[in-house]
Amino acid sequence: MARGGFELSDAVAPLVIRIPLGLIFLAHGSQKLFGLFGGSGLTATFSVFEQKLGIPPIFTLLAIIAEFGGGLGVLTGFLTRVSAAGISSVMAVAIYKVHWAHGFFMNANCVSGRGHGIEFPLALLGMAVYLMVAGGGKWCIDRLIFRA
Repeated sequence: MARGGFELSDAVAPLVIRIPLGLIFLAHGSQKLFGLFGGSGLTATFSVFEQKLGIPPIFTLLAIIAEFGGGLGVLTGFLTRVSAAGISSVMAVAIYKVHWAHGFFMNANCVSGRGHGIEFPLALLGMAVYLMVAGGGKWCIDRLIFRA
């Protein structure tokens, strides 16, 4: 392949990971923070995290900030590595506290009483770790601000 192909790949790869990852976490953060998209909102999120998962309110707040703020940061490429680190932390905790007990695969048939395995959160974690290592790429706000 010509050298130009690799340069295009290096420029586009972080962007095609940033857009879906940012949208997913912006949406999930909006559910928890504002109750949008069928979410339960801030008060109910605090309650569920503490009562069902044993997560103290301060860590719930950090998770909400990591999801909403991290989603916005990853999507725009602003503080990409920091935003991706927050998302990675949320996904690592979600895998451990929620999904691990349900095995590897998602509950594709939505069988009642059975949760989703680690398959999807692991993919999101991998995307976030990639962005932590590689950064936001050529088309991000970080590049404009920090002249990387």
